Order: sequence, then C-alpha cells, then structure tokens
Amino acid sequence: MSDILLEIKDNIARISLNRPEKLNAFNRQMALELQDQLLACDENETVHAVILTGEGRAFCSGQDLTEFPADQLPDFEKAIDENYNPVIRLLKTIRKPVLCAVNGIAAGAGANIALACDIVIAVNSASFVQAFSKIGLIPDCGGTFFLPRLIGLQKATALMMLGDKISAAQAEGMGMIYACFEEEVFIEKTREIATVLSKLPTIALILTRKALLESSTNGLEKQLELEKKFQQKAGHTEDFREGVTAFLQKRTPRFTGR
Repeated sequence: MSDILLEIKDNIARISLNRPEKLNAFNRQMALELQDQLLACDENETVHAVILTGEGRAFCSGQDLTEFPADQLPDFEKAIDENYNPVIRLLKTIRKPVLCAVNGIAAGAGANIALACDIVIAVNSASFVQAFSKIGLIPDCGGTFFLPRLIGLQKATALMMLGDKISAAQAEGMGMIYACFEEEVFIEKTREIATVLSKLPTIALILTRKALLESSTNGLEKQLELEKKFQQKAGHTEDFREGVTAFLQKRTPRFTGR
C-alpha cells in the first residue's frame, strides 16, 4: 500500500500521509512519495489547489526512528538532503497554493512541514510539538526559519528548547496557524477553504507567496521593487483581465490560472 494517497476532485488535490498505524511517521519511502505527488500536482493543469493532511488520528509524528539502524549513527545529512529538504522546497515552489489540514498531532518534522505550507488549519483536538530537543536534536524541515517568523523569536525559542506541546487553539492564538475548527466541521471547513483557493487566480497567489517569502530578507526598497516586478507579471495574466471584466460587469469572475 502506498505511503501517500492522492485524490483529485473539482480542481483540488488531496494528498494524505498514509501510515496511520505509525501515526504517519516519516520514513524514506513516504518522503520520496510525497515529493513525487507534489511534483505531479505542480505539473497537473487541472489542479488549482492542494490539501495536505494525514490519515487516521495523526497528521505526522515526525521521523520514524525505527528506520535508523540501532548499531550505527544515522546519516542525517543524507536523510535531510534527500528526504526532507526537497519536500520543504517543493512546498514553497509548487505553482499551486497548499492548505495543510492538521487532523491530529503534528510533531517534530511533521509540525515543521505543516508550517511550511501556505495556510495551516487544524482540528481542535490537534496538537503541535517541537520534539527535537527531547532526543538531543535541533529543529529541521525549515522550522528555525518559519516558526520565529510566525510567532516571534522568544516564543519560538522556548517552544523549540522546552519541547512544549501546544493545542490547536493555542497555536491559533499565537499566530502559528490560520484557524482551528471543531471535529464535526473540520472536513467541511477544509474543503471550503480549498475550494476558495482553487477558484482564485493561481498565478497571483503564487507571486504573493514569493513576495512574502522574500520579504524575510529584503529591505523596504528591495521589496518595493519586487512588488513592482511581480505586479507587472500579475497584470499580464488572463486572470487579471477576467477579474477586471467581471468587476465591471458585476459578476463572479471565472479564473483559469493563466
């Protein structure tokens, strides 16, 4: 059985981590399959938005430690280079918006892969934990980049050093995630948000992501120039023309992602 499930319906791709008996802990096969499915969604013109979630009662509990040989030191450089960093890069370069729907615990690499997505929502019963310090490691999967930018350096430092488990409501309150929902409406809300994303002008969304990402290191003048460059690109799309036409005609726009 595949470690990653892919379902495409109504221009939305649903990618599910599929090792529920292991709380969707990552092994090499899962990481490589996830890369393949993200690339497939990037190349599929019928896909306008992506949902990343987990099967069963967890989103992802992090690295499957049983994958590492007990009698030798793990090759972390190889695992990060080949398994994890490519996933983070794809989440930030795929030409479709990615909504992460955290359906249960998100720990270690699982938490940081979630935070690398464009929008993160969670079920109320979900939790987040930077579990690395508990086993003598440092946060990876871009966690030291994304978390302090989301919640501030002091909060991020404390969560990463102490390894506190926080609830979905706490995560929403500190700005780590966009929203959390009760279990009975979580799937419906996930689909609603993904549907909105799938009907928006895709190129403009991806340019927005790029601009936000580069704002982390740009000064104001450089960022103003970048906005000008990206606005020029957005303004030459079919979706811009459709958006203006629909506005003037007082109707709902029909964006195509071109």
